[in-house]
Amino acid sequence: MEPQTASHAFTQMHPRLRDGLVVSGRRSVLKSGLAGLFGLSLPGLVRLRAESAVPSQRAVILLWMTGGPSHIDTWDPKPDMPREIRGPFGVIPTQIPGVRICEYLPKQARMLDRFTLIRSVDCRFSNHEPNMVMQTANLAAEPRTNPKARLYPAFGSVVAKHHGANQPGMPPYVVLNLKSRSHVAEAGYVGSQFNPFNGDQAHGAFQLPSGLTMERLNERRSLFRQMDRVRAEIDQSGMMTAADSFSQRAFEIIAGGKAQEAFDLSQEPTAILERYGSHDWARQALLARRLVERGSSFVTIDLSNHSASGTWDTHGDNIPPYGGIWNGLRPLLPVFDHVITTLVSDLEESGLLRDTLVIAMGEFGRTPTLGTQGSTDGRNHWPVVMSMCMAGGAFRHGQVIGASTRDGGDIAERAVTPGDLAATIYHHMGVPLSGTYTDHQGRPIPLIERGQPLRELV
Repeated sequence: MEPQTASHAFTQMHPRLRDGLVVSGRRSVLKSGLAGLFGLSLPGLVRLRAESAVPSQRAVILLWMTGGPSHIDTWDPKPDMPREIRGPFGVIPTQIPGVRICEYLPKQARMLDRFTLIRSVDCRFSNHEPNMVMQTANLAAEPRTNPKARLYPAFGSVVAKHHGANQPGMPPYVVLNLKSRSHVAEAGYVGSQFNPFNGDQAHGAFQLPSGLTMERLNERRSLFRQMDRVRAEIDQSGMMTAADSFSQRAFEIIAGGKAQEAFDLSQEPTAILERYGSHDWARQALLARRLVERGSSFVTIDLSNHSASGTWDTHGDNIPPYGGIWNGLRPLLPVFDHVITTLVSDLEESGLLRDTLVIAMGEFGRTPTLGTQGSTDGRNHWPVVMSMCMAGGAFRHGQVIGASTRDGGDIAERAVTPGDLAATIYHHMGVPLSGTYTDHQGRPIPLIERGQPLRELV
């Protein structure tokens, strides 16, 4: 298969189009005010599941490697192939006998017995900007070709609906470090109340505006109830129905402060802060640990970067702003190596790893040859095969699942589909594998298509 190409990673964001809610009349003004819940910045917080959650502390942390990491230059090296295939990096042994990975992942190599590498992920229908297929397990969730792609629900939204938060007063599905809305799938058909809460806006959401006391907040809540008929009149999309059901929960979160406390890193011991370090990704990983520790059930961290720390989207050094394997990916790998190993070690020492499944993956792999698109050392998108890794979740780790071909260009054995990934996540979270949701015409859509929990893990 020839590699897919795209004009530019940011062309799909339509920067000249108005986005979000456009206030152009009385009803729009009312919608705007209600959506903000009296100016408290709570459109994410009202999207919480009612407190009928499964009595479980199980959770998922997804490290979303936005851009598509090169499998050959990370977890599936090809050291015996010519340089134009194997790339510029060397390999090192790991705690799994006979398994080698990239030399710039030494910390993960030393504790690979706590991980599972999957080297045969079938990503043939995936694309990026927007990133949907690998976050929903629905092969039709490709917004560049399907206008309904955004309606297929994210793993986190399905978990929020069927499992809910593990503790009252916490948002079930949280996204951290979100650089673009197109990086993360949302709730779609399962309902906007199960959209992710944007953790980057947490501090603004949990702080009362100047001059607003809890007494005044109670008065405004009473006024809110008196506006039921107005809301019913203007509700055409289900947004106000969700607000009716969850505004009380949002109010309780602000009043109780449980979620606010989860986002307060100043409460962590200095030794823990120093252990994670000051890099944005590291602080987001620490936030993720605090969130699952306090009751959130699905946290996604958007690991996207085009700064001095490099990029996963390694098109080539002469194709700004991406960079290639050497100058783009090489400085990023030690940061990722530190983040994932620190997170997994901390979860283990905190007694959380058995209940918390950690997943690291992107949208697809990269081409098996260097120098694509006329670049010096870049690799283009390769929606044929990719690698990913898992840790935790009481699964059997310390193994490699599947294999790519000798040049890393295709799946050689044990193809793992997006449906298999979804089934494994839902199995861990107690979501019914035979469950369905309905589209806007009331037709049932299965939660899992062509997938089973990975037998090697369960």
